[in-house]
Amino acid sequence: MPTTDPLRVAFLVNDLSLSGGMSVIVEHARHLDAREDFTVSLVLVRELQEEAWRFEALAGLEILGFEDARARDWDIALSGWWETAYRLFELRAARYASFVQSLEDRFYVDGKPERLGASLALDLPVSFVTEASWIKQTLAELRPGAPCHLVRNGIDKDVFAPLPAVPPDTGGPLRVLIEGDPRVFFKGVAPAVAAATAMTAEHVTTLVTANRRDAEGLAVDRIIGPLPQRELAALYAETDVLLKLSTVEGMFGPPLEAFHKGATCVVSEVTGHDEYVRHMENGLVVDWDDTRGTARALDLLARDRDLLRRLREGALQTARDWPSWDDQGPRFAEALHAIATEPPADPYDAARALSSDLLAAQTLYAIQLAEREELMNKLARWDRIKRLPVIAPVLRQWNRPRVQRHIAPKVMRRLKRASGA
Repeated sequence: MPTTDPLRVAFLVNDLSLSGGMSVIVEHARHLDAREDFTVSLVLVRELQEEAWRFEALAGLEILGFEDARARDWDIALSGWWETAYRLFELRAARYASFVQSLEDRFYVDGKPERLGASLALDLPVSFVTEASWIKQTLAELRPGAPCHLVRNGIDKDVFAPLPAVPPDTGGPLRVLIEGDPRVFFKGVAPAVAAATAMTAEHVTTLVTANRRDAEGLAVDRIIGPLPQRELAALYAETDVLLKLSTVEGMFGPPLEAFHKGATCVVSEVTGHDEYVRHMENGLVVDWDDTRGTARALDLLARDRDLLRRLREGALQTARDWPSWDDQGPRFAEALHAIATEPPADPYDAARALSSDLLAAQTLYAIQLAEREELMNKLARWDRIKRLPVIAPVLRQWNRPRVQRHIAPKVMRRLKRASGA
C-alpha cells in the first residue's frame, strides 16, 4: 500500500507566555502532533524574554528558533498572531495560513501603529483557520476569495469535567467571579467591579487575574491568581455567576469553562458570546456601559434563586453538549489537510485588498500629519507670545509657587463661572 508522508507544520508564535490564545494554539499543536499524519513544531519568531510557561501540554512538542525553522522545508507555515504572519514567507513552505482567534486590530486603541499592522496582516495571501463563526463571516466579507475553515475551540474535559448536577443552593451571598487583567482595556475588569459594587443584594466578589499587582485597591472581597487550569476549575465550581464585560473577544472561553463547573454568567454582547450564551436559558446578556442595569441583573440572580438554578442547569447542559479538544483535534486536522490540497490563496486578491487598505492608511496618516502640523504651529505661536516683553514678566509671577497655591485656583474658578462652564 502506498504511504503518505506526514504533513510538516510550522506553527509560528511570538512566545510561550500564559494566555488563553496561546493555550488554544498549544492544544491544537499537541493533538495534531499526536497523529501519524502530522509532525508539528512551535516556531518562535523571537527569542524568549522570560521562562516558558510551564504548561503540561508543551511536553513532547518540538520548539524551534526561527533560524532553525528557516533551514527546513514545510508543508504548511501557520501564523498564530498578526505579528507572526509577517514572518510566514521567510519560511520555505508549500502553503501559508493564519490561525485567526479575533480581529486583532481591535486589541489596540485608535492611533496605535500596531492597529494598522494587525489589520493589514489579514490582507496577506494566506488561507485562514478560525475559531468562531463571526470571525469566519467577517473574513468572508474582507477576503471573499480566501479559503477559510471554521474549527471551534474544544474544552479539556479532564480539567473542566462537567459536574453531574448543579450543587444544591445553600443560600447565602451571591458568589460573583470576575476574570481578567485590569490593565487590558478591553477585558472590562473595571466596569465589572463597578457593577458588582453597585449591587444592593448580599454578595461576595472574587477577582481572578494573572496581574495581581495592578488589581490591588479594586473594590472586591478577594484577589486570586494567577492560577493553573485545575485550580481555576475548582474556583469556577465555587462560583454562582461569572461576570464578564469584555468589549473584544474571539471565542470567549471563560464563561464556557465556568459552565462546565455549574456556574452561569452575566456577559456583555461581545463578539463570540453568541456561540453558546443564550439569554435567560444559560446566562444573562446585558447592555454595553450599563453599570446599573448589570447590577440589577446580578441582584435578580441573588434574590431569585429559582432563576439562578435554572440558568445554572442550562449552562451545565450547554457544557455537556460542547465538544472536547479530542473531538476538535480531527476537525483542525481536516482543515489543514484541505489547505494542503486546495489551491493557494489568490495573490492578486490579496494584492487588491492590501492596496486598498494601504491607500486608506495613507489618507489617514496624511490627516494626522496635518492635524499635528496645525497643533505645532499653535504651540509655536504661543511660545512667541510668552516671550513678548509685556507677557514674560506676568508669566513669571503667575508661575511662582505662592501664586499657584493661593491665587491661581481662585482665578480659575472665576473664569469658569464667567464662561458658564
